Amino acid sequence: MSTRIGEKKNKVNVGGETKGLSQGQIVRKRFLGHTAAVVSMVVFIAVVLLAFTSIGYAGIPGWWKWDYVETPTLATPNGAPTWTLPFNFGDHPFGQDRVGRDLFAMTMRGAQLSLIIMFIIGTIGGIIGVVVGGVSGYFRGWVEAVLMRLTDVIIIIPLLILAAVLGTVGSELSGRGTFFDAIFGGSAGIILLGVFIGLVIWTGLARLVRGEFLSLREREFVDAARIAGASNSRIIFKHILPNAVGVIIVNTTLVMASAILLESGLSFLGLGVQPPDISLGNLISQNQAAFATRPWLFWWPGLFIVIICLSINFIGDGLRDAFDPRQKKFNAKKAAEPKKPA
Repeated sequence: MSTRIGEKKNKVNVGGETKGLSQGQIVRKRFLGHTAAVVSMVVFIAVVLLAFTSIGYAGIPGWWKWDYVETPTLATPNGAPTWTLPFNFGDHPFGQDRVGRDLFAMTMRGAQLSLIIMFIIGTIGGIIGVVVGGVSGYFRGWVEAVLMRLTDVIIIIPLLILAAVLGTVGSELSGRGTFFDAIFGGSAGIILLGVFIGLVIWTGLARLVRGEFLSLREREFVDAARIAGASNSRIIFKHILPNAVGVIIVNTTLVMASAILLESGLSFLGLGVQPPDISLGNLISQNQAAFATRPWLFWWPGLFIVIICLSINFIGDGLRDAFDPRQKKFNAKKAAEPKKPA
């Protein structure tokens, strides 16, 4: 009887026919119903495409005529932007630095490296945080004690200082003929910087996931699965993890947003991406003395940092609403009903 009721609830009438919505359709409709997340997704994709297609990447040429290392003559006094409203971009729409390098090309290169580091940090930090938090929250006992004490040790060390030390180690290991250069080539320093920061940024996510697992492991549906003979791995992946996905997604995106800010801060201090490469924070650091006379050197790198961080946060919020089965904002029956003709 309960099975038939459950099946009936998952079915809706569309055009006179009984049709059920799959989980993927529900997730898609929920996400598309989140206006801020959809707009942020479009903006974020536009930033990624602009950064990687304009100046090219990994030997693939781009459509922009200047490279981030070229030094053409100054097109305007003091290297001011040639962009005039509405659509007259000129040769250097973002302006030029004191030696003539095109700021648009440098900003795109900085966005490339910042995005790469952000994804590396988010992936590594997210995986470690979910594994440590989930294992400690589900198994409890000595496993929880060991993992949480390890988390506490990393938490008490200031993140910026620890990331700076590890980032410096990564810079020292790259560019000196080590096996890191043989594996990663010219991107060794960037990859290592992202890996090292990812190894220390997961602590907050681990604590939140642990709390969520502690709560969910005591729920009735977990007890029912355990009585039915389900293994620990099945309970974790089939029952607990889907209900914790909202917390995981939101906080992973927060980790990614804080990662790009941390990388920018390290590069601003000279401990992140090293010259001749460029990151958005590195650009701000290089031009900090020109803030009063050439403020456009700060506008564009800072604007891209803000856009990327806000987009990631809103996308995470939309994914949380879409994947979390406890969200009540979406009505599957109402969404599947045909619209009445005007």
